[in-house]
Amino acid sequence: MNKFYQKLIILIAVLSMTHITFAQSVKTDKKLQKTLEELTKNHQGDVGVYVYHLKKHKEVAINADTIFPTASVVKVPILIGLFKKISDGKYTLNQPMVYDDSRAYGGSGLMQFYKDSSQTDLRTLASLMITYSDNTTSLWCQELAGGGAEINKVMADIGLKDTRVNSRTEGREKIWEIYGWGQTTPREMASLLIKIRNGELIDKVASEQMYRLMTSGFYVDNAASQIPPYVQKASKTGAVDASRSELIMVNAPHGDYVLYIGTKNNKDRSWTYDNEASQLMRDISAAVWHHFEPKANWEPAKGTEALKRDQPY
Repeated sequence: MNKFYQKLIILIAVLSMTHITFAQSVKTDKKLQKTLEELTKNHQGDVGVYVYHLKKHKEVAINADTIFPTASVVKVPILIGLFKKISDGKYTLNQPMVYDDSRAYGGSGLMQFYKDSSQTDLRTLASLMITYSDNTTSLWCQELAGGGAEINKVMADIGLKDTRVNSRTEGREKIWEIYGWGQTTPREMASLLIKIRNGELIDKVASEQMYRLMTSGFYVDNAASQIPPYVQKASKTGAVDASRSELIMVNAPHGDYVLYIGTKNNKDRSWTYDNEASQLMRDISAAVWHHFEPKANWEPAKGTEALKRDQPY
C-alpha cells in the first residue's frame, strides 16, 4: 500500500470518528435546566431529575447521579432480568404457570385476589407487574429471574453501578433498610429505558416486548398525565411514604425524550392527589413537554383534577 492510500485511510477514519463524536455528543439544555431548577428548588425533600432528548442529544441533570429509592420502579430491572431468562431459553413468554395463594402480597396489584391454583402464564405475570405494578407477580418474577443477586449482575453487566435490587437479596439487608426494594440514580434508570427504546437491551425482540408492556400503565396520574392521551408514552411509577418516583419515555412529535424524577426524604407523606412530590412530577413533566413541543396547545381537560382527587394514592 502506497503512502497516498495510507493517508486516505487515516483521513477517512478520523472523519468517521469525528462524525460519531458529534452525533453522540450531549449538551446541556440550558433553558430547560434553569426551568427545572426553579421548579425543584423549594421541594421539601431531595429531588433528582434527568431528561434526555434522543434526537437533539440534549440533557438536563439535577442530582442525576445521586442514589434514590426506586419503590416500584425496580420492576423495570426485574422485567429485564425476566426477559434475559426468556432469551436464554429458560422460559417461554407464554409458559403456563399456576398461582399459589401463599404468594399473595398486599399493596398494589390484582393477583393477590386470584383463587388458589388459578391457571396463568408468564406473559400475564410480566404484564400485571408493569401495567398494574402488581406486587405479588413482581416478587414471583424476581424469583423467576434468578433473584435479586442475578438481576443485579445483569445491571452490572450493562454498566450500571448503582441500580440494584435490595429486597430478598442476600448481603443487601443493610442497604435495604435505607433504600427499600430497590435503588437507582435518575441517569441510570433513564439509560435503561433508552436502551429498551433503541432495541439494545438483551435483543431487539425482548426490547420491543418490554416497551410494549411499559406503554400500558394503569398509574398515569403524575408525569404521564401531562402528556396528551393520543401521544404514546412508556412509563413506570414508584411510591412509598417518603419517596415518589417516575420513569417515562415520551414518543413526542418532534423526537422522543426520556424523563426520570426521583424523590426521597419527602416531608409530605400523604397519599392524596395533591401530595407535594406528585404535584412536582406533574409540573416537571408539563414543563418538559411544552419545552420540547412549544406549539402544542393541549392541556389536561378542565375537571380532570376533580375527577381524580378522591382516588386513593
